[in-house]
Amino acid sequence: MSPLRVALAQVDARVGDVRHNTATVLDAWNAAAAAGADLVVTPELALVGYPPDDLLLRPQLLERADAALARLAHDGPAGTTAVVGTIGRTRRDPDDTWGVAAAVPDLANRAVLLRDGAQVGEYDKMRLPNEGVFDEARYFVPGDAPSVVDVGGVGVGTLICQDLWVADGPVERAVAAGARMLVVLNASPYHRGKRAEREAWVTRHAREHGVWVCYVNRVGGQDDVVFDGDAMVADPTGRIVARGGQFTTDLVLVDVDVDAGTASVLDDAHAPDRGLDPLAELWTALVVATRDYCHGSGLTEAVVGLSGGIDSALTAAIAVEALGADRVLGVAMPSPYSSAHSLDDAVALAASLGIRLERLPIGPALAAVSTTLDGLVVTGFDGPEPAGVAYENVQSRLRGLLLMALANERGAIVLTTGNKSEYAVGYATLYGDMSGGFAPLKDVLKTDVNALARFVNRDGERIPTSTLTKPPSAELRPDQIDSDALPDYPRLDALLTGLVEELRGVDELVAAGHDRAEVVRVLRLVDAAEHKRRQAAPGPKVSRRAFGRDRRVPITSGYDAAEAVDVTEEEQR
Repeated sequence: MSPLRVALAQVDARVGDVRHNTATVLDAWNAAAAAGADLVVTPELALVGYPPDDLLLRPQLLERADAALARLAHDGPAGTTAVVGTIGRTRRDPDDTWGVAAAVPDLANRAVLLRDGAQVGEYDKMRLPNEGVFDEARYFVPGDAPSVVDVGGVGVGTLICQDLWVADGPVERAVAAGARMLVVLNASPYHRGKRAEREAWVTRHAREHGVWVCYVNRVGGQDDVVFDGDAMVADPTGRIVARGGQFTTDLVLVDVDVDAGTASVLDDAHAPDRGLDPLAELWTALVVATRDYCHGSGLTEAVVGLSGGIDSALTAAIAVEALGADRVLGVAMPSPYSSAHSLDDAVALAASLGIRLERLPIGPALAAVSTTLDGLVVTGFDGPEPAGVAYENVQSRLRGLLLMALANERGAIVLTTGNKSEYAVGYATLYGDMSGGFAPLKDVLKTDVNALARFVNRDGERIPTSTLTKPPSAELRPDQIDSDALPDYPRLDALLTGLVEELRGVDELVAAGHDRAEVVRVLRLVDAAEHKRRQAAPGPKVSRRAFGRDRRVPITSGYDAAEAVDVTEEEQR
């Protein structure tokens, strides 16, 4: 038996845009056929995009997907089998509405195998994830049968994403049905460390079952998630023999000799050791997510408020990489409390990034608000009391007002500059610095912001060194620095990682060496800020657990996570 030439088509499937996705899949199929491929595999739900969410409730989406599948069968090149991710109706009783997906009782997350104008197989995803950013049990009915199709004399079993992430079940059933090669269609969102997790499952199943595993994933940003591609092929010993690029479309071609247990990669660019280092990976994820969110929203220009601080500097650098320097407007809005060096840093940053900078001092507007509120709010508004929170927030909201006005005038998007550490504890102003359409750093802790800023400067100073070294400050009152109100960021971020991303309890963090009072304080700040985060702009998930639908907690609740487990007899009564 001659080697089987497998093509893994890493494509960017747009949610809901069936016409575009059909053309993309057909292009990949044609390219694979031209390269002599026997088999081409596309990502999960390639025809409708992932995640389609409640678009699945619209009957027209299924109609369009069915029509697209028929077109692919008719127009696809002869001699190459294509595995296409789509949706389809199940074979279950349509009158039975008591299944796990009562909202859409007869939809399946499906892979269809097409060859020479006909459908030669299909597979419905068995394991439906329903945690984190996933809601598949809301929409789909799980499959209950494996699918193994002969391709070039090789039994090829099909799996979809979560089917691979379990120790027993879909893989075993496919192998028992005669699969010697598994193709796995995925729409697996990126987060830091995800690459190693995926590889662990791919190599484990390959090794334990003695089969080839061909894994393909989609690429591109979609709202609050970003997909990194990273296709791979593992041999029956669990060795990775080929790899696709990260965060880029790709067609990975591999000749697999199933009988001999060997493989050869057609392009050296798909060598198994390729990959980005951790900071480059994180940086690329943020750039791709920002680019695709803006372009997907029909916006090609961004407005960024430049405070002279590290968060706004990094946001501007991401915007330039994503959209181009000529598509980014920086706005410096000094207040009476802004330091001279902050404005200098904003000017230097704009010059180094090559972006236009506008200077709009907010002092006159602040004075006008003070006059308007005279006698109603006294702390800081020309009154005898020191500046209060209301006075500080008005400054931030004036800046938000100006940014939104400029964006509206230009048909642009405001990129907010807040980071995960600030959003976590509520150190951000609603309708002020939280104003905007997208938040690139929403899931990036402050310590990682610092690391990324230094990464930006790896080949020369783009972000001014003084921005990297000065103490963080909102500059909303005299001599203000962030550590006046918050623990130092390394301590705060360690706590936030434990509390938010790892779901560790107070006692566990105290046992790890943290101060109990500080743990409790931070935990209560996180809980109290949920109402702000619900009103925040979307931003890309890059951690294991991001704020948003990755972490769903009530805004109002009587639950106190810091409350002691033991209660007194009086409390029991």
